[in-house]
Amino acid sequence: MSSLNTKSLARCLERTELLRSALQWRNTLDKPGIQKVLRQVLSLRSDLLYISKIDRYKKKAESLKKKEAVPNKLRREQLLERNFVFEGIFGDNPKLLKVLETLERAAGTDLPVIIEGESGTGKELLAKVVHANSDREDAPFVSVNCGAIPDALLESELFGHTKGAFTGAIRDRQGKFEQANNGTLFLDEIGELSLDNQVKLLRALQVGEIQRIGRDETIIVNTRIVTATNRNLLNMMQQGTFREDLYYRISVISVITPPLRERKDELPLLIDYFRGESAERLKREPVQISSRLNRFLKEYSYPGNIRELQNIIYRISCLADQTADTPDLPPHILQNSNLSPKEEEFGEIADDASLDELRKAAIDRAEIVFLEKKLTQTRGNVTRIAQQLNMNRSYLQKLLKKHEIKSKEFKVKKG
Repeated sequence: MSSLNTKSLARCLERTELLRSALQWRNTLDKPGIQKVLRQVLSLRSDLLYISKIDRYKKKAESLKKKEAVPNKLRREQLLERNFVFEGIFGDNPKLLKVLETLERAAGTDLPVIIEGESGTGKELLAKVVHANSDREDAPFVSVNCGAIPDALLESELFGHTKGAFTGAIRDRQGKFEQANNGTLFLDEIGELSLDNQVKLLRALQVGEIQRIGRDETIIVNTRIVTATNRNLLNMMQQGTFREDLYYRISVISVITPPLRERKDELPLLIDYFRGESAERLKREPVQISSRLNRFLKEYSYPGNIRELQNIIYRISCLADQTADTPDLPPHILQNSNLSPKEEEFGEIADDASLDELRKAAIDRAEIVFLEKKLTQTRGNVTRIAQQLNMNRSYLQKLLKKHEIKSKEFKVKKG
């Protein structure tokens, strides 16, 4: 009995055929007969709509499954193939790729975008990505740090002023809204705005007009707004420190940048990038990084995110001679690390480590020091080291791979 009530395409076809056959041998239909046929047709229609809905759901689920199954590297390549510009953003982290895919869809519109995330995660860089991929790319990109401007001066900074409007106003001055006309205005740290300035910003966004301080006439502006914050604006709304109407005005498109500790796959690329960048700034060869320091950099949590990593690489590039090691790290990092000076020689050792584990750690450390010394002497020539040690080159390569030592980092560039 249950099989007769099952909604399937085959069952619907069977019911259609029964209805057709029944009608074929009837010359006339009375009112009750017509109503019976209508009930059967409506029931059949309902089942077909249900089947169609299920089919659409299955197709959508399959589509989403296929999208999720796309390798991250391919997702990145597809963004590039679609001419989406995101220079300076590295790696194939799925969370970051999701952010980029969202911004790709939003960039071509004029919808407001808010970029949330911890300090140092590259929110301004993502704002520039939105601008670079929009129809406004040839117009100005103007950035304002709302937390760095005194509250009393922010109105003048955003909307401008006329000569004599207040003490120190010695000439007319355009505000950031006018400077970004037909372009993009990036309001960083928007959570730092006072309630009074939030009201003034909201009015400008609602009507698309601004007034310079000291001037009655309004100025029409066509400015795309992108904002960023490291604060929880929803909590601030509940506490009454951020206006609800402003939040919903600026957050039509919202993305959250993942912190660097959730993007560890990017670390090797970022370290290499900042090594090259700092070397260019300091006019020297890129600093080499010892295996011990390399392991530390990969395991460190980076509370300051990408900005902190950049500062660390610039510091060691400046202070280290040829190869940087853990003592070249900033003092506050060394003080807060779990490694004592003696333990640094062997790496982090568990309290319950056995003698065999200690021996292995000592051997590993000795191998690392020896290999790095030889690579420095030969400028990264693995073949020469193998010849000097009378060692099979493939075995030497295995040792280097085991300790994550890259011989190319010891090569000295010519010219």
